[in-house]
Amino acid sequence: MTEGLLRLCAAAMLALLCACGGDGPGAGTLRIGTNVWPGYEPLYLARDLAFYDATPVRLVEYSSASQVSRAFRNGAIDAAALTLDEVLRLAQHDFEPCVVLVLDVSMGGDAILAKPAYTDLASLRGRRIGVESTALGAYVLSRALQQAGMDEADVHIVPLEVDEHERAFLDGRLDAVVTFEPVRSRLLAAGAVQVFDSRAIPGEVVDVLVVRRDALAAQPRAAASVVDGWYRALDFMQAQRGEAMRRFSARMRLGPEQTARAFEGLDMPTRSENRRLLGDAAAVPATAARLMRLMRKRGLLHHHVEVAPLFSCPGSPPG
Repeated sequence: MTEGLLRLCAAAMLALLCACGGDGPGAGTLRIGTNVWPGYEPLYLARDLAFYDATPVRLVEYSSASQVSRAFRNGAIDAAALTLDEVLRLAQHDFEPCVVLVLDVSMGGDAILAKPAYTDLASLRGRRIGVESTALGAYVLSRALQQAGMDEADVHIVPLEVDEHERAFLDGRLDAVVTFEPVRSRLLAAGAVQVFDSRAIPGEVVDVLVVRRDALAAQPRAAASVVDGWYRALDFMQAQRGEAMRRFSARMRLGPEQTARAFEGLDMPTRSENRRLLGDAAAVPATAARLMRLMRKRGLLHHHVEVAPLFSCPGSPPG
């Protein structure tokens, strides 16, 4: 190939890459990372109902919250469905997550399950507890042990990502596991007993949708469309609950009745409730501040995080 032809091919390739990448604000696709959790399912329902067809949005599913956080840190995704504690961990390293939507508040969907021989947390002293130690599980375990008058040194912690929880528990490699829906329902059906759940720490396990600050500035219309599609999906769940549960059950690997029960462990705010939760100083921002202080005290954050900027990002879609 001649030098001139090589230059021509290189120029053509550069032009193609530029065309694919876009050349202005709002160009490109808003990539949203999630793992499987009932509180995130309305995003997939909105996609399946074609609510995002006119919007450059792509949902990317990961097997664990730890993987979602890593993808956000690495720039593989622009937005993520995460718990507040995970958002604080991102913020402490200056990854600039902006909270645009409260997806749910866990009211029993996160739990510690044990073998039938163990009936409470105290009986797990010295036992093997599996936990996704870089994500929400570490926080839930810390709070559960605190309430039981124990700490991490009183148990044997086995770090496991959530896609390993079910098999490790059923294979007998664990005495207990810190997990969440839909794994919680499957393990309960297999004979596990529940020794702690998120009802014991009301308002502390909050799932939110975050968008990286620069992506939000570049694609505000896409972010607004995601939020609008979310509420349309919630409306569909209200109007056609049976059909919504049927759609969710395949992805969650639960029967429709089990799926419906899994959603009973969540409070999913309406549009007006979201406005209050994100705008009221006594609601989610205040919860995040309390959570930050508690995580600092328990060694789950390395330094102080300014909470206010997480909830005041230019370009955030209106509730």
